[in-house]
Amino acid sequence: MEYFCYHRDRPDSVALREELLEEHWAYMDRYAKELIARGPTFADDGETPTGSVHIVDLPDPAAARAFAFDEPNYQAGAYRDVLLRRWRNVLGRTMWDRPGDSGDGNLYLVLGLGEGRAADLTPPPGQDELIVYGPLLSDDGGTWLGTAALLRAPDPDTARAVLTPDRYADIEVHDWEFGGRR
Repeated sequence: MEYFCYHRDRPDSVALREELLEEHWAYMDRYAKELIARGPTFADDGETPTGSVHIVDLPDPAAARAFAFDEPNYQAGAYRDVLLRRWRNVLGRTMWDRPGDSGDGNLYLVLGLGEGRAADLTPPPGQDELIVYGPLLSDDGGTWLGTAALLRAPDPDTARAVLTPDRYADIEVHDWEFGGRR
């Protein structure tokens, strides 16, 4: 089962995150085979971290909760909240498998929080710069709760356009970068 996990930073938690960086990476190293995508999100300045995205394939909701809440930054209080949802890997690949990375444009997390009937269950045509894409689901996988995508785009508005605007209570667009050890 695939899960989307987005840890959102507490304000002024940068120093704590920097202090725990090696612990965070060591923790994520334990999940290297299960990771589909990972990486930090940033404020509009492109430098201040605002959160951390991890998409991971784990056996069940209990394992996903353990992954999310045992994470060192979470345990130390660096995160203000956690969005954890089942997710379906519509593209069937990891961020390391993506084809056609042009290198042009910026990287974004687009997160649509659903409302009503399911939408955007398949990616729109002509989206060659999608890295990963899929619906956010309830724990049992039966209820659509939104859509999450990581993609390359020239600007936030173009990134936002990957989702159907009137089908979501809210669409968030965050600057994102590939995660992992540098």
